[in-house]
Amino acid sequence: MVTDRSHSLLLLVAVLLSLVSSGAKVSALEAEALLQWKASLQTQSLHSWSLTNASNRSPCTWTGIACNDAGSVMEINLPKVGLHGTLDNLSFSSFPNLTRLDLGSNSLSGTIPSTIGDSVKLTYLILSDNQISGSIPHEIGNLKSLTELSLFTNNLVGQIPLSLSNLSNLQYIFLGKNQISGSIPPEIGNLVNLIQLGIPNNHLTGSIPSSLGNLTKLTYLYLHVNQISGPIPQEIGNLKNLVGLLLSSNLLSGSIPSNFGNLTQLSNFSLGRCQLSGSIPQEMMNLTNMARVDLSDNNFDGSLPQQICSGRSLVYFIVYNNRFAGPLPESLRNCTTLTRMRLERNQLTGNISEIFGEYPNLEYIDLSYNQFHGELLPNWGRWKQLTLLRISSNKLTGKIPVELALLTQLGVLDLFSNHLVGEIPKELGSLSSLFDLSLNENQLAGEIPSELGKLSNLEILDLSTNSLIGQIPEQLGDCSKLRYLNLSVNYLNGSIPSHMGDLKSLQDLLDLSHNSLSGGIPPSLGNLLMLEILNLSHNYLSGYLPSGLGNMPSLITVDISYNDLEGPLPNGKAFKQASPEAIRNNTGLCGEVQGLPLCNLAKEHSGKGHKVVIFIVVPVIGLLFILLVLFGFCFFFNRTAKNEETKNEIRKGYVFSVWDYNGSILFDEIIKATENFNEKYCIGKGGYGTVYKAELPTIQVVVIKKLRSLDDGESAHEEAFKNEIQALTEIRHRNIVKLYGFCSNRHCKFLIYEYMERGSLASALISIKEAIQLDWIKRVNVIKGVAHALSYMHHDCVLPIVHRDISSKNILLDSEFEACISDFGIAKLLKPDSSNWTTLAGTHGCIAPGK
Repeated sequence: MVTDRSHSLLLLVAVLLSLVSSGAKVSALEAEALLQWKASLQTQSLHSWSLTNASNRSPCTWTGIACNDAGSVMEINLPKVGLHGTLDNLSFSSFPNLTRLDLGSNSLSGTIPSTIGDSVKLTYLILSDNQISGSIPHEIGNLKSLTELSLFTNNLVGQIPLSLSNLSNLQYIFLGKNQISGSIPPEIGNLVNLIQLGIPNNHLTGSIPSSLGNLTKLTYLYLHVNQISGPIPQEIGNLKNLVGLLLSSNLLSGSIPSNFGNLTQLSNFSLGRCQLSGSIPQEMMNLTNMARVDLSDNNFDGSLPQQICSGRSLVYFIVYNNRFAGPLPESLRNCTTLTRMRLERNQLTGNISEIFGEYPNLEYIDLSYNQFHGELLPNWGRWKQLTLLRISSNKLTGKIPVELALLTQLGVLDLFSNHLVGEIPKELGSLSSLFDLSLNENQLAGEIPSELGKLSNLEILDLSTNSLIGQIPEQLGDCSKLRYLNLSVNYLNGSIPSHMGDLKSLQDLLDLSHNSLSGGIPPSLGNLLMLEILNLSHNYLSGYLPSGLGNMPSLITVDISYNDLEGPLPNGKAFKQASPEAIRNNTGLCGEVQGLPLCNLAKEHSGKGHKVVIFIVVPVIGLLFILLVLFGFCFFFNRTAKNEETKNEIRKGYVFSVWDYNGSILFDEIIKATENFNEKYCIGKGGYGTVYKAELPTIQVVVIKKLRSLDDGESAHEEAFKNEIQALTEIRHRNIVKLYGFCSNRHCKFLIYEYMERGSLASALISIKEAIQLDWIKRVNVIKGVAHALSYMHHDCVLPIVHRDISSKNILLDSEFEACISDFGIAKLLKPDSSNWTTLAGTHGCIAPGK
């Protein structure tokens, strides 16, 4: 008995010794394989991988290595340890018990070796976030125990191997952010244990296999940012456990299947940037777990589902760039969970004063390019987390609430193209995070608040096309990060602040055009070395152009037309390549540019050498000129003193200049330019006379309206002649034609105007070619220009002026389709303290009806 027990004990010891010896051999082989792979890597994190220390001879104690009880390697876990190298020298056959290989978030390159198929016990293969290239090897289908395959964020190419369908235990497939092409194999529908399938950001083509409807355990299906086409299979509606469905940025077509309403667990749903159409199934949008909805950039129409936020869990609601119409869902009013709402570029309607509630978490709201109306409410100032508020191109009215200044996180305030009135709240200057303030194309009045200069992070400031008055605040020069500044099409006056030259970050645009700015251009503008576009046109700027403007290396486009500038053009590329339209209608510019005379260098140097004399003489001449003009007005427009002496003086014959040109020289130039009013220079005829085009060396191209005369030498329209002069010398507005001068003598009477390239609005509408160019946007601008001019004449002149003959024939267009009112022959100046009566006048068919 004892002998039998002794034999059994000895046998057990022998077996154990044999197992230990076998395990030691396996462990030694695995250690050698790991060291061989380490030798091919560049890394500083595997110091423990060594056989020099007796305590380290077993790999089970090494960094990232886990073993079973027998001492065999089961796991290699080395994520984010800075591995550089390839997998070529990793002998997978040397690890018969390997179940987990995690080398994610390193810098591994090369390909996935086909020998990976030797690790048949692998359950986790994680090689994500590396630089691995090549295709996924077919041998990966040998890993029958695999439950997770994670290869995302690499440079993998080729197709998804069909052998993946053999891995029936797979629960997670992550292949996103590669360059995988081809279609999704229908056989993937056999992987009934899949919980997550993610293949986004690749080059997949073909359609979504209907077999995916078999994956009833699926919770996440991510196929976004590919080139998948065709309809969404109805079978997707079978995935009742689906929480996330992202199919955005594909070429999908058709509509959303109605049975998507079965996806009761769905919380993240994205179909944005596809080619889908039709209406949204009401059943799907009633899903109470919905937290993120993205239907943007499609062709969806119809109304938005009313119960979109019935579950009070909606966080992101993104439906921009569609054709949704009608009112907003009522459930949005109480959707306090919202953080992001993008509804821009649809046809949505409603009063924003009534449809929005309290949103304590709202960070982003864009309602642009819809048909919302109503007013901005003061309680919007309670949306403390808001970083962007954009409601441009709608029909908003009322004033900008001062309470918006409470939105301390606001970075973008964009309200352009509405009907907002009132002044710009100076309190907006406290929004220290603001970098985009766009209030253009409204009806804002008052002055630009100097407090805007406190916006130290402001990059975009657009206040153009409003009715702003006053001077440009010097404080704007403190907005050191400004790269885009547009103050055009307003009624700003005064000089350009020299402090504007401190805006060293201005790059995209500086546009001060279509205002009433005067004085010289400050030399400090030459400091704007990054500026690409400079527009100072349609103002009353005078003097010499600073030579420093020619040293702006980034300047591409410049427009200084319609000013009173003189002297040589700067040497810069933008000025040398400027079109004639960009420099036209100035008093005395010269240079080697088409449309300008060459500069007289001797005269130029002489002028520079006598600056002191100029500073004394010019003011004196200016004062004498003003007295002369005043005397002329009194001389010609004193209706009570109609003595014969005055009449004879008018008939003596000279050109009386309004805009500072020498009368006698100008008269001679007109006679010479028109060859004594030859018919070949005629560009039109009317009831009052004939219109000629004349190219003058002094003021370039002008229009001459020569009145018909009777046999006795008197003009047939003497009263109209005087009316025209009186009206146009009283007013200066960008939408009213400029009168350069007039001539009155016994032989002829004529008026000298600025030349409008496109002629009358009537001729533009008759011509098919011109009418096509005069699109709806330009037509609206024409209407705005006429309205601004009439408003100025009626409300802003010392004596209100009534034109009495507004018609398409009397509205002229320049090269940019900017409108100007002309023909003031029957205009009347109204006396504010007396009754004003007038007989019926004007073009038949164009007389405003009475009430």
